[in-house]
Amino acid sequence: MNKPIWLFVFILLLLSGCGQPIKGELKNVGLLVPETINDQVWGTKGYTGMLRIQSSFDTDVFYKEHMDSEEVVRRAVKEFNERDVNLIFGHGDEYAQYFNKISKDYPNIHFVCFNGEAKGKNVTSLNFEGHAMGFFGGMVAGKMTKTDKIGVISAFEWQPEVNGFFEGALYENPDVEVEVKFVQHWDDIETALVFLEEMTAKGVDVVYPAGDGFNVPLIENLKEKGLYAIGYVSEQSDLGENTVLTSTVQHVDQLYEVVAKQFNAGELKSGTLFYDFQDGVISMGEFSPLVKEEYRNKLEKYIEEYKETGKLPNQKP
Repeated sequence: MNKPIWLFVFILLLLSGCGQPIKGELKNVGLLVPETINDQVWGTKGYTGMLRIQSSFDTDVFYKEHMDSEEVVRRAVKEFNERDVNLIFGHGDEYAQYFNKISKDYPNIHFVCFNGEAKGKNVTSLNFEGHAMGFFGGMVAGKMTKTDKIGVISAFEWQPEVNGFFEGALYENPDVEVEVKFVQHWDDIETALVFLEEMTAKGVDVVYPAGDGFNVPLIENLKEKGLYAIGYVSEQSDLGENTVLTSTVQHVDQLYEVVAKQFNAGELKSGTLFYDFQDGVISMGEFSPLVKEEYRNKLEKYIEEYKETGKLPNQKP
């Protein structure tokens, strides 16, 4: 073969290597969700994260819905193992307890859950630091309320964004009253709507629905009433720019890809890990045009200072 043809083949080989999937320890990936991937909030974010991994690594991804007990989780993990899955995401805090037990039976699989405590050698828990995002959301609510009455309808008492929201609202508006209700479930829409009716009957005009299974119906209800909301977990301005003042966004899908890259490189740590604004996986969403630009700039300045110092406005000397 003469030189020009050799050169041509070399160039083809070089070009064929461009944009190729990243190769490493990652084989196939599995996802378990407690409800569905079609909720347009938390579950959908997990599925979107899997698609990002599939695109980056050209690997097979599998998912199973309604994984809400140890028995069904064990069956799913067994099936994933048979499909050569070596990285499994449990999309919720409930999976920590399951993975801590199951992981010892599958030492070649790394298990990843959210907002729990990882105890197994091959278990990692990804925890979003929700306090600051709640604080900045609370500031916006405290600024925009016309009645000085705002509300939080949260899933559980342990959610750090609830206290953050309360603190942020009072920092911005010392005269504001904050009513807090706990649904005791991520997806109990009926109870959440009852709480909403009670709050709005008392004059609450801004609500933070901090539950990914019921926040969309609550925002739609607030829209009908001509009241305001702070979006939760996802960018929710598309539900109504004159209703959703801003959103507290957790970029779960991006974190999925970050974790997959770390695992693929052999760098994923076991244990309980924490992520915040500084890590680029939490942010505020788009602002409603009702929020004046001057105030947006003020809030952005506070957020940048928090990224640099780790201190919220109420923590400064």
